[in-house]
Amino acid sequence: MKIDTKDFRVRENDAVDVEKWPTKVAPVYTSKAHYHELLTEHVAQLSAQQHLLYASNRYAVLLIFQAMDAAGKDGVISHVMSGVNPQGCQVFSFKHPSAAELQHDFLWRTTRDLPERGRIGIFNRSYYEEVLITRVHPEILRNEALPDQPADDKALWHSRYRSIVDLEQHLHSNGTRIIKFFLHLSKEEQRKRFLQRIDEPEKNWKFSQADIEERKYWKDYMNAYGKCLGATSTDEAPWYVVPADDKENARLIVSQIILETLKSLKMAYPETDEARRRELQAIRKQLTE
Repeated sequence: MKIDTKDFRVRENDAVDVEKWPTKVAPVYTSKAHYHELLTEHVAQLSAQQHLLYASNRYAVLLIFQAMDAAGKDGVISHVMSGVNPQGCQVFSFKHPSAAELQHDFLWRTTRDLPERGRIGIFNRSYYEEVLITRVHPEILRNEALPDQPADDKALWHSRYRSIVDLEQHLHSNGTRIIKFFLHLSKEEQRKRFLQRIDEPEKNWKFSQADIEERKYWKDYMNAYGKCLGATSTDEAPWYVVPADDKENARLIVSQIILETLKSLKMAYPETDEARRRELQAIRKQLTE
């Protein structure tokens, strides 16, 4: 199977029913060895593109990962970005907001960590939590002390979607390319992975009672994701719904999408002009005398 990234892209203003999107597709690879071969090739190309990104210093890239628990965000990030120079890439994970963070607008804590030009920033969860978990658990909003919280929930979410889209368009206009991934896991596959976390001692730390409690809100989360993806996928900052029941396949799809985006920037190493050549030759002379 050839990866056609358009199959996973949410079109702008599209009505999204997440549960109609597949959580598993025909594998790109034919064997484990073939998977490792393809991933190694993708990682090498990503490393080369990251060098170009850093050298050209014109763009920044922001990768956003959202998913239900056990969908494999950490694995995707660690495997796909394994060849990228750590100096040119930073990963930020966002948990529950601190007391200080709650004193600011809902975008403040994440915008502090946006990547600078020449670098790749990765958000493992993001400001999208503010239209996902807060939509499923509206009691969280009480801690945010909003001055004019709309009585109509739809108005609140519409306002937040608009704020997010405006932010992402602003970032795009200033050189940041944003790619957003929803790793789409089935409820049955989550159950299997939870059991694996219980049965394998080295994975016990990944599991808690809170994970089971959140699982009870599955339909609410699917509804929240559907509303969010449809309202915030744009040409400038698209969402991709990546089938995540097959971890290896998900990694190859994600890496292909990132590669295509980077290559579309048509980056090149800075050209050396005549003045710079003379400078380099003068330095060379000093080093060889």
